[in-house]
Amino acid sequence: MSRSKRYKFNPETLAYEIHKISVKTRFSKGFGLFLLSVAISVGYYFIYTHYMGMETPKLLSIRSENADLANRLALMNRRFEEANRILNALEIRDNYVYRPIFGMEEIPQDVRDAGFGGVNRYSYLESVDRSGILTSTVMNMDQLYKKAFIQSRSFDEVSQLAKSADEMALCVPAIPPVNIAASKIRFSSSFGYRPDPFNGVYRMHSGIDLSGPVGEPIYATGNGKVVEIGFDFFGYGNYIIIDHGFGYKTRYAHLKSSLVSMGRQVVRGEHIALMGNTGRSKGPHLHYEVLYRNRPVNPQNYYNRDIDSESFLALVSPSSQHKG
Repeated sequence: MSRSKRYKFNPETLAYEIHKISVKTRFSKGFGLFLLSVAISVGYYFIYTHYMGMETPKLLSIRSENADLANRLALMNRRFEEANRILNALEIRDNYVYRPIFGMEEIPQDVRDAGFGGVNRYSYLESVDRSGILTSTVMNMDQLYKKAFIQSRSFDEVSQLAKSADEMALCVPAIPPVNIAASKIRFSSSFGYRPDPFNGVYRMHSGIDLSGPVGEPIYATGNGKVVEIGFDFFGYGNYIIIDHGFGYKTRYAHLKSSLVSMGRQVVRGEHIALMGNTGRSKGPHLHYEVLYRNRPVNPQNYYNRDIDSESFLALVSPSSQHKG
């Protein structure tokens, strides 16, 4: 009997006759079997996942991949934390060791951490990062990059100054402006807030006062260029300002007279002026200021307060000792 044909017994003719099945009937049966198989599959999946609490191989594979990625991100975050700890140690040494050596101001922490507060720049990750670990990783990477960039710029600045350290050593105002070991010189007023000698009101005194006789020699405290010579009747009287470079300037005020001219290049220990009593002054003295980046700092922090006459004269230019 041919497999391609179907036969059916006809009781009337007592013979087997070819049984023809219509295309519609065949399609209906096939479609019914398809729906039955889909229903059985869905039912099996529902029972497998909901009643038996089992997960599909596909879901298991995705969960395994997610767990692996989470572990990698966690490891990356730990490495970021270690790198950040090392970078913080470098920042501390930079602020309190390297930069002060060259008279540089420390970089404030809010500058090092700038750009990470306020607006939530990581909101785009919230819809895909339920656990927060991806957001944390991106945030750590951004912060580390920013802090490393600022630290690298700081080291570039320090390196540049280190190359000119010899020149800088001669320019920093590192000696007293007068021979403070001489008996005729008296330290008369310190840096900081004090009662005004004319009205008693407390105000900032931006330098130190060294009293002595009119005509006492005054010396440049570091190499530099004379950038201002002037007279202020109600303040400094006759004064000189020297720009030493590297952010430093010095002011010498209440002078009897100046011995240098505008634009003159001077060297440390050079005789530049005579002590006087001009301007707002109650007696002969030198008002001496050190300005770093245009901000007054305590001049006594830059020279040896216990220097003796012999050591001071050794620092002063021999030709200057006989002027005035």
